[in-house]
Amino acid sequence: KMEEIQDDCQSPSDWGPMQDLACGVSMILRKVRDQPRTTWEDLVNDLKRAGTTVSTVSISNTLHRHGLKSCSACKVPLLKPAHVQARLKFAKDHLDDPEEAWEKVMWSDETKIEVSGINSIHRVWRKKKDEYNPKNAIPIVKHGGGNIMLWGCFSA
Repeated sequence: KMEEIQDDCQSPSDWGPMQDLACGVSMILRKVRDQPRTTWEDLVNDLKRAGTTVSTVSISNTLHRHGLKSCSACKVPLLKPAHVQARLKFAKDHLDDPEEAWEKVMWSDETKIEVSGINSIHRVWRKKKDEYNPKNAIPIVKHGGGNIMLWGCFSA
């Protein structure tokens, strides 16, 4: 029966609560699609302003039914377009390198551990396999005070 209701919320007002529910669902999905970091409380308040009262559990269940779940946002390096192009060029240049060439490569990595301050976890609403979508990730910059930088390397 829910499929019969139009998603644009322009249907007759005599549908009553069913229409409110359909508008609420489309409003929730639109908000989460546009702003994945929105919270349950934000969604409840938006629906209240629109004249519909629902609980956070109802919102959570609705999002789960549509394949969305609340996940920790991935932290990814803040890359400028020039960085992305350089990485893509490197990958294309070395795509056909033999395995022996990669055995001579020294691999390195770095991490930042915060000594002071709160390294908080940000939540996002997303579907599976969307964790590295720029809307669902938190860009990080590795400089500033109150932290320790660690570097390490290994080879094959």
